[in-house]
Amino acid sequence: MKQIHHICIQTTDYAASKQFYEQLGFSLVQESPGFHDRTFNSWLRLGDFYIELQTPKSGQPFTDYTKQAAGPVHFALYVDDLQEEVARLERLGMPFLPKHGGNIYFVVDGHLSKLKAPEGTIIELRDTFAIS
Repeated sequence: MKQIHHICIQTTDYAASKQFYEQLGFSLVQESPGFHDRTFNSWLRLGDFYIELQTPKSGQPFTDYTKQAAGPVHFALYVDDLQEEVARLERLGMPFLPKHGGNIYFVVDGHLSKLKAPEGTIIELRDTFAIS
């Protein structure tokens, strides 16, 4: 195995989720209406990383996302200038998850910020590749 190709994110608010990821810098690569009985199944790309964005299949509603569930809790994106990127996203009115009263906070070897997508996915922005 060489790298992660994509993650699949399911949403009940396709337009809001698509806009959210586009504001993060993802580009819509393919949009497939009516794919496998879904209203939409689309692909968004950032560098070599893809998100497959899906709506529910007809008559099969999703359950609500919770970070207490097993499975992925968040995914992280590296940014060169966290302060600049957070300021840009704040101007767009993006939904941050502040900590200690701020949208940027210190972690070992760097800083991070977290946002919450319309479908509940938590996205972490980091200014370091350190894993501690």
